[in-house]
Amino acid sequence: MKRIAPLKIKAIVLAFGITLAACSTSGKTPSGITNPDLVAEAEVTAAVNQPGAPLATVTAEPTNKLKETATPPPNITLATNKILPEHVDLRSFQDDLVRLYEAASPGVVSIRVLSLDGGTLGSGFVYDKDGHIVTNYHVVRTESDVEVTFSTGIKTNARIIGVDPDSDLAVLKVDIPFQELVPLPLGDSDEVKVGQFAAAIGNPFGLEGAMTFGIVSGTGRILRSLSSAYGRSSTSVVETIQTDAAINPGNSGGPLLNLDGEVIGVNESIATSGADRHYIGVGFAISINFVKRIASALIQEGEFIYPYLGISSVDELSIFTQETLGLLHSSGVYITDVMLDGPADQAGLQAGTQETDIHGVRAGGDLIYAVDGHPVKDFNELTNYLIKNKSPGDEVELTVLRMDQVIKIVVTLGRRPIEKIEER
Repeated sequence: MKRIAPLKIKAIVLAFGITLAACSTSGKTPSGITNPDLVAEAEVTAAVNQPGAPLATVTAEPTNKLKETATPPPNITLATNKILPEHVDLRSFQDDLVRLYEAASPGVVSIRVLSLDGGTLGSGFVYDKDGHIVTNYHVVRTESDVEVTFSTGIKTNARIIGVDPDSDLAVLKVDIPFQELVPLPLGDSDEVKVGQFAAAIGNPFGLEGAMTFGIVSGTGRILRSLSSAYGRSSTSVVETIQTDAAINPGNSGGPLLNLDGEVIGVNESIATSGADRHYIGVGFAISINFVKRIASALIQEGEFIYPYLGISSVDELSIFTQETLGLLHSSGVYITDVMLDGPADQAGLQAGTQETDIHGVRAGGDLIYAVDGHPVKDFNELTNYLIKNKSPGDEVELTVLRMDQVIKIVVTLGRRPIEKIEER
């Protein structure tokens, strides 16, 4: 079971057994709801912020009519700069959503995996005209019996081209006429902004071709990898977009789209609350720029080889940690351990050696606060930069604060050691 700190809520993957348990909702009226028809009258009094100015009183009545009892002085200018437009053409917007679905849904597929434990259902989307399908690793894992169903009703077997448990991504290959393939255009997740609209298309609970709609709630969210190295948690490498578009079991591997019909993420997991794992409006989709790099490698090489720096770091630097370590910066990557003979060790990076009051954290280590001139505020940002931009054998220039001196260290990246897979 996956936990997302510090919310203390559980994130579960969205593939689910073919045998479904029925669920129901209570018909009780929610408590704490006030019927607006029973509210007799509300009076709001606003005072103009000038000495001696008269009061303006607005009375709200059940008829929803506003009765003005006084007017502002003539020398008062009311603000007219509004962030949102006064009028929105909802019917036109509705038509846009219909066109979005009609354009994108032919490129979304349903994925069924049969295995000894019953199997799973999930989603995916057409990546190119060569028949490649992108989905989540946790949907297919390494099973051989994978069936793909298109919106036209065409069903075909698929073979797994490559999987990457670290990013929870997999690429399948189907052999059908290219005329039946509708690749979805890929967006740029670096341009995604909080507040933009987002739509998820997939097969929740086996309901094929369902679309839900919401907004982008957050970007650059980091979820823990599926892998574990040397018996401890591995580097967090999954960069995601947070959305409140409803995502449920069966949506895994399907696309998260912007209003232009471009894929901005691959739906991967949700946060839940309570023993029944109720969906609470927090879903995560793997950022498409992350997906492009890994999917391309899986198609060409069958695997994605991660660059390796060979350090351990604290998750974040609190003010208390900064003061305890005597650091001049409260952001950056503070090195707590350097892997023997690893790339960082060979380049001369140093971990702390002086005991402190913080368990497992020693003072005197290097603080990395930029890579190739790009500021990094924590270990996750450093890791994501390397994964999206570098490969083993590439050089990176690290800007390091050592004691009270700023130095630049060039490191030749290695290949990440093979890790064992753990259940999410």
